[in-house]
Amino acid sequence: MYTNDGKLWIATGETPLYLRPEMANRHGLIAGATGTGKTISLKVMAETLSSAGTPVFMVDIKGDVCGIAKPGEENSHVTEQLEKCKVTDEFPFRDYPTVFWDVYGEKGIPVRTTVSHMGPTLLSRLLGLNPTQEGVLEITFRVADDKQLLLIDLKDLRSMLMYVSENAKEIQTQYGNVSSQSVGAITRALLSLENAGGDIFFGEPELDIRDWIRTTSNGAGVINVMDCVKLANQPLLYSTFLLWLLTDLYEILPEVGDLDKPRMAFFFDEAHMLFNDAPKALIEKIEQVIRLIRSKGVGIYFITQNPADIPDTILDQLGNRIQHALRAFTPSDQKAVKTAAQTFRANPAFDTEEAIMVLGTGEALVSFLDEDGAPSVVQRAFILPPQSFMGPCGDDVREKIVNGSELELKYKDAVDNRSAYEVLEEAREAEEKAEAEAEAEKERLKQEKEAEKERIAQEKEEARQEREAIRKKHEEEREHDRRERELKKKFSMVTKVTNSAFNTIGREIGHKLLRGFFGNLKW
Repeated sequence: MYTNDGKLWIATGETPLYLRPEMANRHGLIAGATGTGKTISLKVMAETLSSAGTPVFMVDIKGDVCGIAKPGEENSHVTEQLEKCKVTDEFPFRDYPTVFWDVYGEKGIPVRTTVSHMGPTLLSRLLGLNPTQEGVLEITFRVADDKQLLLIDLKDLRSMLMYVSENAKEIQTQYGNVSSQSVGAITRALLSLENAGGDIFFGEPELDIRDWIRTTSNGAGVINVMDCVKLANQPLLYSTFLLWLLTDLYEILPEVGDLDKPRMAFFFDEAHMLFNDAPKALIEKIEQVIRLIRSKGVGIYFITQNPADIPDTILDQLGNRIQHALRAFTPSDQKAVKTAAQTFRANPAFDTEEAIMVLGTGEALVSFLDEDGAPSVVQRAFILPPQSFMGPCGDDVREKIVNGSELELKYKDAVDNRSAYEVLEEAREAEEKAEAEAEAEKERLKQEKEAEKERIAQEKEEARQEREAIRKKHEEEREHDRRERELKKKFSMVTKVTNSAFNTIGREIGHKLLRGFFGNLKW
């Protein structure tokens, strides 16, 4: 609860316990077993920072954090907690300026990023790639950058992988070896990511995180609630999203040094998801971001069941701590309790390890950084109740807030801008068209050649036929001449025979006539 004198009142032990605003960017941890009050501590800290003018981002894993957008209600539990916290003044219930977000766009404004913005390192973790496959993915990104091809959504990356595979021989000399097996493995992993919602998460318009760093007209920090009920069922996508968020935030914000209050505060529930099965290189990157981002004026708070869920190198960076009860049913549980107790600066008034196991709901061990940045002595205290609603806000409240936000108009509709997929498809289509035209030209030339052959053959045939006709004509003429000669010859012979016959007949007739005249005038 934000007090009139500018203090961030979070809990009450022997005295009120305040989170110093100038130390709120030194990060923090809220830990405890299920049902011990972690969500209450989360909401109280978020509300208090918002009232102080610090924008807040918080993930809603169970669907109950959204009640921060609705005024709280007095009940016996709240009244009892207020008495334990020694709140004597009026405790006003109120709502807080809230914007709802959702990667899937179902219970809030859609959250998107681009493949290029995610980068090959985070994407490799998201896809579960081995070092060889990660190297191929890095080559793919490098080729895309050199060719000025934008990788916005998954189909862009898929097209780029296809391009790299098809041109592996040319790419190998400049960038390194690209095996078809690795490309195939990455492509299959992309399909799994797509089924998990990656096709929705990657796209445009891309989220501008500066839209989360906003205050209202009266100076209150806007609380951005990310609905992660569905997203939490995809642990890899959830953890990668959170890591992308931190990395992007670190890259875009300028150095500001020490501020009187954080520029922004992030609360990450189920923080163990961020670190489970994470390779060493990735843990080192998270550690680097956590260590350096506080100079950007950003405070990071992890919420988890056990401090052991957080790697030691990162746990060391979390100065402000609220530890709710832990149960010690097994030897490993007892070890976890002992480890958690050792992270606090001991209080001689009680045994920290024993206290952790007997804390009630809404009660916690609290240690905030003092004015010198050193952890204060741990206090056993009761956490203030939230001023907002304890449970879910209801779909009607959520829908009204979402529809009334100007950011809904900015991010609601996905836009498919020209990127690697379109460029490569156009190039592929142009290549196919050129190949088709070349093939058509080849076919045309072939047909022309065949037609020319047919024409020449026809001309030869016609010439042959003409020669044959001339030959036949000549033969016919020769035959005709031969026949004429034969006829003439036969006619000449007949004429001679006829003439001879006639001459003989004439002589015979003459003789007969003469014998008749000079003989007896008889035949």
